[in-house]
Amino acid sequence: MKLTVNCFIPYMGKAQAEKTIQGLQSLQVVDKIFLLTNAPDAEPISGCELLPIGHLYATDSIRAIAEHTHADFTLLYTKYTTLELGLFALERMMHIATDTRAGMVYADHYQRIDADIQKAPVIDYQEGSLRDDFNFGSVLLFRSTAFREAASRIKTDYQYAGWYDMRLKLSQTAPLIHINEYLYTEIEEDVRRSGEKIFDYVDPRNRGVQIEMEQACTEHLQEVGGYLQPDFRTVDFTSTSFEYEASVIIPVRNRIRTIRDAIHSVLNQKADFKFNLIVIDNHSTDGTTEAIQEFASDKRLIHLIPERKDLGIGGCWNFGVHHPHCGKFAVQLDSDDVYSDENSLRTLVKAFYEQNCAMVVGTYMMTDFKMDMIPPGIIDHKEWTPENGRNNALRINGLGAPRAFYTPLLRDIQVPNTSYGEDYALGLRFSRHYQIGRVYDVVYLCRRWEDNSDASLDIAKMNEHNLYKDRIRTWELQARINLNKKE
Repeated sequence: MKLTVNCFIPYMGKAQAEKTIQGLQSLQVVDKIFLLTNAPDAEPISGCELLPIGHLYATDSIRAIAEHTHADFTLLYTKYTTLELGLFALERMMHIATDTRAGMVYADHYQRIDADIQKAPVIDYQEGSLRDDFNFGSVLLFRSTAFREAASRIKTDYQYAGWYDMRLKLSQTAPLIHINEYLYTEIEEDVRRSGEKIFDYVDPRNRGVQIEMEQACTEHLQEVGGYLQPDFRTVDFTSTSFEYEASVIIPVRNRIRTIRDAIHSVLNQKADFKFNLIVIDNHSTDGTTEAIQEFASDKRLIHLIPERKDLGIGGCWNFGVHHPHCGKFAVQLDSDDVYSDENSLRTLVKAFYEQNCAMVVGTYMMTDFKMDMIPPGIIDHKEWTPENGRNNALRINGLGAPRAFYTPLLRDIQVPNTSYGEDYALGLRFSRHYQIGRVYDVVYLCRRWEDNSDASLDIAKMNEHNLYKDRIRTWELQARINLNKKE
């Protein structure tokens, strides 16, 4: 029996969609083409049917597609630029969806940027791929029965989170399969660097979107058994004794241009408690080691050079935190950055006692190398709430900075020996049982410059980072599901 597909294409006008439509109409497997439009006077195109919608990702749009798709498969294209399918690409996607009983398949592809064509591989979807900005590419092919079934279980009308809500529900009953073959070419218009894109979700202008996304994710966690009630373990800060109340931890390798600023910002802190600074110098070769030694006369500075050569940032943290002179609270400072003023350390330590939490996350301001504010400015992560932050943390890609930890628990949990995502992994792990405290005053200046780890990443490195964070989420989600089963 010949399998067919209904295609749903965003439509602003004939000039915008004509080439995409011509390509689809040339395929024998295409049954109908629906043009998704919110323009009341949209110009019809021969062989296509206009389908009025509101926002492309709204719940009403998802329901409209579910009501109108009657072919075996449903193709949703999510861009307003021209789509060029590869030779027999749609047939290939349909075959794999049939063979695997996938709810949806998506594929690697090419991106045309001006006259340049680049590869755009995507990553595998997994249980922990809960972030709402997961990149499937722009061509999504569904088994229509699975699409309609997932749409039928939607409970809430969203303006922005309808597609996110639907794909979470789809993932509960059918796999979302990544085809690692280059099956189409899309035109890409967002050419910002990776470091400029990663803060889109904390843009205050997107607050309404984030509220909807949080609601959809929370509902999904409740449905799969991974939701945690706002019940937290109490932290007894008197159960252990420490010589120092706090230690600032700085892992560093080859940061000769910034390490002095970081050290000065710590040693200039004013506090009514005893603190020190532990710098883990991971075999620097550019003069950083000598720069650290310039501060040797200050006995608060502990300069460590590990013997082993296999430590990432997380491993350096473990090395420092397990030092016998590490304080009761271990406070983060990256070697690129500085505290905003002389009261930052005192503010962070105070939050542990006031909020009875095992981890504290502060607020930071993005700056250039000269420490002048740059967009997006202040990053306060106000999407975190005491009631639902531990659940919403599984959706977002970071929790903010600086981070501070109750040392006995950090020694027990330990930091993943990686140089990316280790802080996020800790946030998820701590929040499983303990409240994470928040400081909404700016206590930290995060400097963006050419040597930042995520300032300008190629697509392979971005995929590597995203795959790892999704894996962290998967492990944490599985742990929470198992925890709920025991209770």
